[in-house]
Amino acid sequence: MFDKILIANRGEIACRIMRSAQAMGIRCVAVYSEADADAAHVRAADEAIAIGPAASSESYLVIERIVEAAQESGAQAVHPGYGFLAENAAFAEALAAADVVFIGPGVEAIQAMGDKLESKRLADQAGVTIIPGFDEILKDADQAVDVARGIGYPVMLKATAGGGGKGMRIVRDEAGLAEGFASAASEAVASFGDGRLLIEKYIDGPRHIEIQILADSHGHCIHLGERECSIQRRHQKVIEEAPSPFLDEATRAAMGGQAIALAKAVNYRSAGTVEFVVDQSKDFYFLEMNTRLQVEHPVTELVTGIDIVEQMIRIAAGERLEIEQDAVAIEGAAIEARIYAEDPSRGFLPAPGRIRRYRPPVGMAGVRIDSGVYEGAEVTMNYDPMIAKLCAWDETRAGAIARMSAALDEFELHGPGHNISFLASVMRRRRFREGRLDTGFIEAEYGDSFTGDAIEGEAFDVLLSASVLIHLREQARADYRSDALSRHEGAWCVSLGGEQHNVTAVWREAGIEVGLDGKSLVLESDWRPGETLLRGRVDGRPVAVQIVVRGAGHGLRHGGVETNVVVRRARAAELAARMPAKAAPDHSRFLLSPMPGRVLSISVAKGQEVKAGEALCVIDAMKMENVLRAERDGRIARIAATEGDSVSVDQVILEFD
Repeated sequence: MFDKILIANRGEIACRIMRSAQAMGIRCVAVYSEADADAAHVRAADEAIAIGPAASSESYLVIERIVEAAQESGAQAVHPGYGFLAENAAFAEALAAADVVFIGPGVEAIQAMGDKLESKRLADQAGVTIIPGFDEILKDADQAVDVARGIGYPVMLKATAGGGGKGMRIVRDEAGLAEGFASAASEAVASFGDGRLLIEKYIDGPRHIEIQILADSHGHCIHLGERECSIQRRHQKVIEEAPSPFLDEATRAAMGGQAIALAKAVNYRSAGTVEFVVDQSKDFYFLEMNTRLQVEHPVTELVTGIDIVEQMIRIAAGERLEIEQDAVAIEGAAIEARIYAEDPSRGFLPAPGRIRRYRPPVGMAGVRIDSGVYEGAEVTMNYDPMIAKLCAWDETRAGAIARMSAALDEFELHGPGHNISFLASVMRRRRFREGRLDTGFIEAEYGDSFTGDAIEGEAFDVLLSASVLIHLREQARADYRSDALSRHEGAWCVSLGGEQHNVTAVWREAGIEVGLDGKSLVLESDWRPGETLLRGRVDGRPVAVQIVVRGAGHGLRHGGVETNVVVRRARAAELAARMPAKAAPDHSRFLLSPMPGRVLSISVAKGQEVKAGEALCVIDAMKMENVLRAERDGRIARIAATEGDSVSVDQVILEFD
């Protein structure tokens, strides 16, 4: 077994790998860019080595520097995590030349499976069911048009290298093919240094289900069941679970058998994932093989009890995989939710920033948190926007959903924009609870943005009673009288979600009773002023509400709802209603940057006439390219930014006449 390994990655996955390695008694070496000098993975390592500037192309993607760091530290092996160099055959070759073990598959398997066209051919030869498509790399957009006419729309353009949704575009008609081709190729070059694309038929309404495999260098290969990864946005997974609520035992066995057959066909060793597209009739088609550890591996670990990272290290050290297929048991259900630094109200665009408060729900039964940040850390625009992975396990899927919902309500994160309320909303969607999923779930249920769920039902009861308890306890604290609590009982007006509600409030032994229209709600809680999380029980149901002071009121978050509340006496509410509303500034003449990022290109010139929907510029942020389009017809009066500029949120890029 190795004495020391180097982790060629950053963030939560670097921290995750270190936990298993250090538990095995292995010392861990971190590498870091200038932007990550004080990052969590650097703090967790036994030693750390600087490898270059913030840009990943000058640090985490520089093979020579990583190999030098391994040699300098005396590490006998390197774990690549996911992303960056994880599926780079040249990296594995360079390590081998330096006599350093690559904790992953052999070079031949990486090359074969890393090229989507070659992997498709090999899968077909191994008896794996494949999607109809075009068996050559596309020369240009014109050829893509010809092929698409032959196989029919919709089609999927995707990079031959890499994964993670980068360099992928769904094209539904010929009009969008040229732009989709250029955008996918550009993103693929930026992410993998390889802009080659292939094209295949896109299956409408598909589920994305993948099989986790483990294989050693002695010819033994098993699968650990499947993960359902259908909740996606822009081809990137958001929520994953194991097992899939859709598969039956026969389909699971067939998919697992094909995954093992493919692994054996390329002499695979280490952990790997074979991804399938599954239609509503349970027919499945090979999508790709990821020759690395997957982001969502924790849900498989939770239902099987197998530490996949530990097995990867043991296999790389030459040990035999001692787990037999019939010993793999799937127990219970697990769900993973990816917490991103993004703004759901602005189309889920990246929203980097300083983490002012970070209080994950540590210690909750059945809950696991994989994270690579800490309070005070900076989420920069240089890297992927994922902050943490929140996982929940229970004996049943319904129980796992309930635990995930409770954990999301208690997850305190202030600073960068984030998607916690959105994730909480998904957990409460009937369609999700019933397991009726496909890769278009988010688009169908939410469109292209999320501004919070409606304040109704359980959420209304919780937020109304919490707002009254919070206000009255704050009033009582400011009163300094022995009868302060009882002095503030009686009638109040609650402004909640833009609507006024006249309520009565009476203190009870463990909390407060709130009356509204003949209905009463009892909130039991020991919350005290100054606390940012209210835990309690509403009519006996456990609840958690997050609190932010906002002027005369509070911002509250619970169950997918984020809202402002103000509690006043009736006369104060009457006067407040007479206050003039502040008009929002008119920005219709400007194209503003919706996120911090870098201007990749500007496709218009001063004086040019443009039509609504026309592409104006491309902003690169957190490894994703975002095309900004004209919202109306007009003429460009001024260009306020240039290609290569770094821009902040709401910075002016263009001005119209």
